[in-house]
Amino acid sequence: MKKLILLSFLFTVLVQAQNKVDLSYYLPQNTSYNQNIPTPESIIGHQVGEWHVTHDKLAQYMYALAESSDRITIENRGKTFEGRPLLLLTISSPQNLSNIESIREAHLSATENNSANTSNRPIVVYQGFSIHGNEPSGANAGLLAAYYLAAAQSDEVKSLLDNVVVLFDPSFNPDGLQRFAYWANTNKSINLSSDPNDREYSEVWPGGRTNHYWFDMNRDWLPVQLPESRARIKSFHKWLPNILTDHHEMGTNATFFFQPGIPSRTHPLTPKLNQELTKGIAMYHAKALDKIGSLYYTEESFDDFYYGKGSTFPDINGGIGILFEQASSRGHIQESDNGILTFPFTIRNQFTAALSTLEAAKNMREEILNYQHNFFKNARNEAAKQGNKAIVFGNPKDAARTYHLAEILNRHQIKFHELSKDVTSDGKTFKKGNSFVVPKNQKNTRLINAMFEKRTKFQDSLFYDVSAWTFPLAFDLDYSENVTTAIAGPEVKDLQFRNGSVSGKSDYAYLMEWHEYYSPRLLNQLLSKNLRAKVAMKRFSMNGKAYDYGTILVPVQNQKLNSDALYQLLQKLSDENHVQLDAVSTGLTQGIDLGSSNFRALSKPKIALLVGDGITSYDAGEIWHLFDTRFDITITKLDTKTINRADLSRYNTIIMPNSWSGLDENKTKKIKAWIQGGGTLIAYRSALNWLKKSELAKIDFKKTENIAKDISFEERGDFRGAQVIGGAIFEAKIDRSHPINFGFTNEKIALFRNTTLFMNPDKNSYNNPIQYTKNPILSGYISKPNLDSLSMTVPLQIKGLGRGSVVAFTDNTNFRAFWYGTNRLLLNAIFFREEL
Repeated sequence: MKKLILLSFLFTVLVQAQNKVDLSYYLPQNTSYNQNIPTPESIIGHQVGEWHVTHDKLAQYMYALAESSDRITIENRGKTFEGRPLLLLTISSPQNLSNIESIREAHLSATENNSANTSNRPIVVYQGFSIHGNEPSGANAGLLAAYYLAAAQSDEVKSLLDNVVVLFDPSFNPDGLQRFAYWANTNKSINLSSDPNDREYSEVWPGGRTNHYWFDMNRDWLPVQLPESRARIKSFHKWLPNILTDHHEMGTNATFFFQPGIPSRTHPLTPKLNQELTKGIAMYHAKALDKIGSLYYTEESFDDFYYGKGSTFPDINGGIGILFEQASSRGHIQESDNGILTFPFTIRNQFTAALSTLEAAKNMREEILNYQHNFFKNARNEAAKQGNKAIVFGNPKDAARTYHLAEILNRHQIKFHELSKDVTSDGKTFKKGNSFVVPKNQKNTRLINAMFEKRTKFQDSLFYDVSAWTFPLAFDLDYSENVTTAIAGPEVKDLQFRNGSVSGKSDYAYLMEWHEYYSPRLLNQLLSKNLRAKVAMKRFSMNGKAYDYGTILVPVQNQKLNSDALYQLLQKLSDENHVQLDAVSTGLTQGIDLGSSNFRALSKPKIALLVGDGITSYDAGEIWHLFDTRFDITITKLDTKTINRADLSRYNTIIMPNSWSGLDENKTKKIKAWIQGGGTLIAYRSALNWLKKSELAKIDFKKTENIAKDISFEERGDFRGAQVIGGAIFEAKIDRSHPINFGFTNEKIALFRNTTLFMNPDKNSYNNPIQYTKNPILSGYISKPNLDSLSMTVPLQIKGLGRGSVVAFTDNTNFRAFWYGTNRLLLNAIFFREEL
């Protein structure tokens, strides 16, 4: 017994000792440090690694360094959704900082000319930390890296700063970092527990990985939909860094990973020399980690395929992206297969990799500068061969979606022009004012290819993330690559929304087509003011104009506002929402008249979004973000824990995002009774399994079977992985007369899919408003068995239950905020719920 007590005591002492370290544990000891530079402890109040640094303290320390060091300048590039600053430090020698704009201009000039001098030009390295907030060793290592670069006095460091400009992003994700630091710190004990079962290592939903709206921001480098990404991408294109590092964490039982990733999973548009240079840089990481005795691996996992990740985005922009993955303590100390894993140990590995990156950059400076120069030189040659070829994209009825795709191009410094006149190409009509032309012959031609290409053939069948992201398909925009710059008008220098307007004042009615992206916002604003509106179930014409399914009618009589006040309100709302309203003076039309029963009255949506345990936070966040930031629709985030005591009669719509577990029996019964009483339940992805199991909807899933033949034990993982649909784009035909499809202008749409849920169609064709085509793959990877299974199935089923209905989507219509093209399906299910 005495021996057990002694061992327990010694273990406790060891655990505490491992977590209490000072700067000597981390910093190189072959240099002195400037005493006038504040240490992290002097500002944040604790040693690095003793507590998880909160973002406010991290920012405080970065400002303190900038104030005390002539090697650092700092800028605030904006703020997160929660109002936290998006800081960027520029770190270099004082002489370089005094000429920083000249250095930047020379650096960019080398990407635009056929000759460039690399002999004495600094290399530019962008170092970013903890884009996933609950992977905090990166941001905590950033405290040390910034201090070291500011305070170290050795000739080696001074030489480094003479030859390198460091763009230092201390926290890619301030909101997530703050959330996780709060969790880890509030659950920390004086006597640290390394037991993985401790509450410290099990975050509450949604966890700290994501930003305010629960987005994985390491997928937003290309779509650029979030404020943190927009600040970061602006800095990237302002400088075009040669190297960008992205510090992450992975499972506790792993070690340390640095790129290259799996060679066969590199995007074909990435030059081979990029990966060779990545290997060269990797040798510096290996040497540095060997020196401190840390285990690591490379080329065995992760990939460089999707250009929307931080470690891959630079590869299509002339730089080299480097991913670091450190085994995570997920708190302060935790047991692992490799022994006790402490938070300070994880920080030291990240700090070591940050310094080895800079050493590699300094020593490989000319080689990497030449690589970037030749990348753009070769790209110009490729662009020149394109001559006057161009891409045109747009939608004749929706200027807003066209604008938002152009907005992404603009953020990536891709040039585009107005369309000089209406044109037809590939059987599609492009209207002046609703379309843009992108010349192929420009600097970022490779990035254009990456954004617009459709790819269905791949070297490998396994993907770490999505295998397709073709932007015009995601936006449901028509586009053609069979045009020339002869159709281009002036280059767009100041991108602006198209103005909305009301054609005139009416004492009878106003009509609003449903095609425009922001029409639902205007409709919701009217309904929220208790103004009456109706939807057209059929097409009609009047005053020489054809009105489509889904046209919104706003009558003037019997409203809470008089005709003058209504007109003034509609003028204001049309301008805010970039929507055109037509004033009409008669109810007679060619087709259904305005007093017809085929105009159905609409009521205000009252929406509850299920969140919490059992719900995928990404999917829930995308829906919350959609309603809150784009459509100004108030929703209730209803936690799954509180369903039993919630008054569901407050809502006419409940949305259930992806859920692997569904709801328990009592909650399911309550939801069922609510639907039977007239509610509309909209469910996504794996929640459909719950719908079927609980008999909320009779869903007929197609049975599939993948039998491994001639597959070895070693190959079993790759075989299973090849059956995953990680994210690809598929074609479906639609019935535009069905309310779920109101507002679409074509007979076919592109759908994003990342599940293997295949629903058989209903026997009645009118119950299949959306159905995959016979050979539906448009872009991305899908195995042959899965493609056969998907053919002619349906991504949507609408089932009645009592007086209510269940709307079941097999896949995400709101993926990562940039799938503008299918947002309409969710909005239609809500606004036209009583007509489905």
